Amino acid sequence: MAGRKRRKMKLLAATTPNNGGPSTEEREGSDEQNSLFCVPMEILELILSRLNLRENIRASAVCKQWLAVSISVRVANKPPWLMFFPKFGDLVEFYDPSVRQTYSVELPELRGSRLCYAKDGWLLLYKPRTLRVLFFNPYTKSVINLPRLELTYQIVAFSAAPTSPNCIVFTVKHISPTLVAISTCQPGATEWTTANYQNRLPFVSSIWNKLVFCNGLFYCLSLTGWLGVYNPEERTWLVRVVPPPRCPENFFVKNWWKGKFMAEHNGDIYVIYTCSTANPVIYKLDQINKIWVEMQTLGGLTLFASFLSSQARIDVLGVMRNSIYFSKVRFYGRRCISYSLDHDRYYPRKQCYDWGEQDPFESIWIDPPQDLSAFV
Repeated sequence: MAGRKRRKMKLLAATTPNNGGPSTEEREGSDEQNSLFCVPMEILELILSRLNLRENIRASAVCKQWLAVSISVRVANKPPWLMFFPKFGDLVEFYDPSVRQTYSVELPELRGSRLCYAKDGWLLLYKPRTLRVLFFNPYTKSVINLPRLELTYQIVAFSAAPTSPNCIVFTVKHISPTLVAISTCQPGATEWTTANYQNRLPFVSSIWNKLVFCNGLFYCLSLTGWLGVYNPEERTWLVRVVPPPRCPENFFVKNWWKGKFMAEHNGDIYVIYTCSTANPVIYKLDQINKIWVEMQTLGGLTLFASFLSSQARIDVLGVMRNSIYFSKVRFYGRRCISYSLDHDRYYPRKQCYDWGEQDPFESIWIDPPQDLSAFV
């Protein structure tokens, strides 16, 4: 009898109008939802601080509290700056693509030098008249000299900032298509170490080759797309049996082989093919299957391409994500040329970009300074 009475009361509660108020089920669902959002502040900060930028932005839409905490712990990567080397004079320009602003500073220390590479805020320079190779920090104006070495048509790269004990400078040039000479040096050394290596596959060095340091190895992409790998710890060299990235048929025009760029990010290696008459093509190296895989999206990654060295960033704010930024500006320095994979188009639109006509030593991407005091 008592059981029938309880069931009847529940039925009446479920069927009786609530005059616009929430039902029992709605209240229970709301309480459960609120309990999920009412996380202690310290734990919420810890959780949100471990999210990448995309996940952080999504989490900020949950409620006002999550929005406030998401913004407080949000970390966005700063894009590199594009440094323009002057042909005459000592005035050097730095372009910040995130705010489309140019900074200028006099750097007479660069006089008579040629750009070689940039990494971790440092430049690697070469003085052809004296054969001097040196590191230079354009923000602190610090100089670290290396032993002399003649650099003709080969390119150079380094693994880390010269203040790091892990810094190794690397260069390769071919003696014949199947024989290369590799030279390495570290800051503080009195001479370069040079050794010859045989190739099973042809490898020809050129200023148009591309170099990156990734997972303890130097990767060098030859003019024809073959990939040479040097292990500085074991001092071994190998041209991998990886078919070169496929160049689209409509890319075979004048200077097509000059519009290639290579960058690395978190162990992945990317190659970009460009042509003035077509959209760029991006490949990522599949290390397991030993093939180059064409990419339709960068998954929020941003590539900054220049002839001598290219960089990659994740968690860059705004429309810069999933794009490629090139080492050219238009409209008197107010717009950097970029390509958006989301919109499948260049910005600015309808302009011809013949990368083969650009001087490879006139610009390079470099990490921005910690502050702007060097430009005051």
